[in-house]
Amino acid sequence: GRTLVMVAAMAWLNPHVWLDTVVLLGSVSAHYTGHGLWFALGATAASFSFFFGLGYGARLLAGIFARPRAWQVLDVLVGLTMWSLAAGLALG
Repeated sequence: GRTLVMVAAMAWLNPHVWLDTVVLLGSVSAHYTGHGLWFALGATAASFSFFFGLGYGARLLAGIFARPRAWQVLDVLVGLTMWSLAAGLALG
């Protein structure tokens, strides 16, 4: 029981959940008026696929990420992705 309460609190009290779900998905869904059900089903399927893949991918890649060099490569790739997104937003 205590574990379920903690999981529910971490899910529902997490501000990123509200920002991503309400603000981000809400604003994107405004472009798909009349297709709300399909948008919601697609967003749900994408979320499920992402978290399912994240969980199993972590298990499959655990051996690779046991090495510090793998984390350094991942950090560089994430950094390059973020700088690319920032440049795209800043430049137009």
